[in-house]
Amino acid sequence: MSSPLPSPAAPPRERADACPGALQTHAAADGGLARVRVPGGTLTAAQLRTLAAAARELGDGHLELTSRGNLQLRALPDGAEVALGSRLAGAGLLPSATHERVRNVLASTLTGRTDGGHVDVRPWVRAFDAGLSGDPGLAALPGRFLATLDDGRGDVAGLGGDVGLLALSSGSVALTLGGADSGLRTHPDRAVALALAAARAFLDERTAQGSTAWR
Repeated sequence: MSSPLPSPAAPPRERADACPGALQTHAAADGGLARVRVPGGTLTAAQLRTLAAAARELGDGHLELTSRGNLQLRALPDGAEVALGSRLAGAGLLPSATHERVRNVLASTLTGRTDGGHVDVRPWVRAFDAGLSGDPGLAALPGRFLATLDDGRGDVAGLGGDVGLLALSSGSVALTLGGADSGLRTHPDRAVALALAAARAFLDERTAQGSTAWR
């Protein structure tokens, strides 16, 4: 199939980074709002039960699904993030307290499950998340920084990820930056390393410019 390439990138965004996490909640009108990152949108049944219990016992009983495939709990009392963090860590949903807000990863929804993609990007999700959480420097990424991992069917490549991988064939992957094609190509086996290098380059360039841009 022909893989659609993203449109030109949007301009840098300089607003302050106040994006909530599971440990750094947002004070909303109904109480604390916590956002739990779910890289690739994949949860086990046990993890979902942990989240449902946390929402019921710590918040208002509801789980909200965000446009980036993450989950939100609302109406949390002051200090509830401590108990929430403990529950998430026990369920494998908080592998790194320092990196928890930067694990924003969207992946092709049906990858590896149906025909239509060039590669199964589920291994990319796991490798990118592990590489992200394992690099101390990448904890400085903004909480809005988004990675898109597209198997070639084009369902997430057009969503404007700050760093993205788009499979063009079973042997070629395009790197996208700010939602636009960078022109760089690599093999699927080297794609995650390239995406992580691009994330580091973003931080290096932001530092060089003395900027607070989050994309």
